[in-house]
Amino acid sequence: MAENIFSDIGACAFDAYGTLFDVHSAVNACRDDIGDDADRLSELWRQKQLQYTWLRSLMKQHEDFWQVTGDALDYAMGATGTTDMALRARLMELYLRLDAYPDVVETLERLKAAKMKTAILSNGSMTMLIAAAKSAGIFSLLDMILSVDQVGVFKPDPAVYQLAVDKLKLPASQISFQSANGWDAHCGAAFGFQVAWINRFGQPAENLPGTPRVELKNLAALPKLLGL
Repeated sequence: MAENIFSDIGACAFDAYGTLFDVHSAVNACRDDIGDDADRLSELWRQKQLQYTWLRSLMKQHEDFWQVTGDALDYAMGATGTTDMALRARLMELYLRLDAYPDVVETLERLKAAKMKTAILSNGSMTMLIAAAKSAGIFSLLDMILSVDQVGVFKPDPAVYQLAVDKLKLPASQISFQSANGWDAHCGAAFGFQVAWINRFGQPAENLPGTPRVELKNLAALPKLLGL
């Protein structure tokens, strides 16, 4: 892979859920209690979590990501016949301290050592993001945490991506945006970011406007592509 794929970058912004944090780690920690439906529950939880953000944005009925996450979990539990409210409480609590992927800490450390400005740009509420970043040991490696709480609408509304431009005080073209969600990567590219799609799960490309600059299996190669 060629070096310096990105040019004139002043800051790196990262999606949080699925990119930095493993959204399935909460269910994995409770796998013995959930049983055979663990994988289905986790997939439904994530699927509905995303769907509800999009639908609420279209409906102009915004609630913070904690509410949406709980609503999605309730759907997933209902669909799998899971009725244990103590388990629900544990899963929600675990969502505040999701595991970071193995490549995350080292990548952020390398960026920080190179004095590259770093930020999270996420649908997550500020409370959720701060809790997860501290639990994963990356809070001190971030210069900024940007939540859709500040604009009252979820991705992929352009107002969310504009938040990074406004807060980082850089044009979109000087921001490298990393997301494991293909739809988010395409939409960020359409907005004007230089995008790395972190395709952790070998998903096909989305048929949406915007083209990511590069597709990576994880974040490890990012510093080199930035010329750091």
